[in-house]
Amino acid sequence: MDESRDEAGGKPREPRKKQPRKVSPRYLENAALHYLKRYSATVSQLKKVLLRKVDRSLRVHGGERTEALGWVDALVDKLVRNGLINDQAYAETKAHSLRASGRSARVIAQKLKLKGVSTEVVAQKVAQATAEVSEDAAARIWARKKRLGPFRRDPSTRQDNRQRDLAAMARAGFPFAMAKKIIDGAAE
Repeated sequence: MDESRDEAGGKPREPRKKQPRKVSPRYLENAALHYLKRYSATVSQLKKVLLRKVDRSLRVHGGERTEALGWVDALVDKLVRNGLINDQAYAETKAHSLRASGRSARVIAQKLKLKGVSTEVVAQKVAQATAEVSEDAAARIWARKKRLGPFRRDPSTRQDNRQRDLAAMARAGFPFAMAKKIIDGAAE
């Protein structure tokens, strides 16, 4: 028997949407810990996730939003005190991994700011990442990964695709002079 039909065997049943749980301090803490087990996050990111849960729950169950916001703030403060959320460590790890993959300082700063990291921390961590891998080295890594300029599989198409390669380097956040040097240079 087809279980997706109603009792009388008539039209198909609509699937039920899962109801959100009623928000409470304990529920928010469990949700935050579950999220932090799966993802590395900043304070800003975690607050966004928890506020979405609060808003979804309040739409269904009703309640006082200001009380729930107080719970979220208290929980985030507790997680920061306990070291489960650390924007400095997150920014350092993210900046290092992005730089190692050939991202420009401009792109790294933009990604960190989008995650809610403060401007001072962003500047500090981008400077550290640049000290480890220079902008020129990062541009070479990016060109090699994307097979641009001297890293093309077919060297005979290099001149035909020069403008396209320069545009790709510019979109990746590298200055024109640096992009030109990499694209017109040798594959060393």
